[in-house]
Amino acid sequence: MCRNIKMLFNFDPPVTECEIRAASVQFVRKISGFAKPSKANETAFDAAVSEIAAASARLLGAMETNAPHRNREEEMAKAKARGEARFG
Repeated sequence: MCRNIKMLFNFDPPVTECEIRAASVQFVRKISGFAKPSKANETAFDAAVSEIAAASARLLGAMETNAPHRNREEEMAKAKARGEARFG
């Protein structure tokens, strides 16, 4: 899976539409193999992003957990530490 797609569930404050859309764009880029589609494929690319964003929003809205909310700053610090350990 694409490393740029971030976990979006169970954060305080909750995920925004922009974050869901950004993850959807990354997903479509990964499966299509295109960072930016050609003019001929732009409509299909944008439609796929919109459909995946809508499905993702429904999924995130329907999910439940008893776990405490994650803190965005703590998760970013953990990711940075993993990156430094991996890449130096």
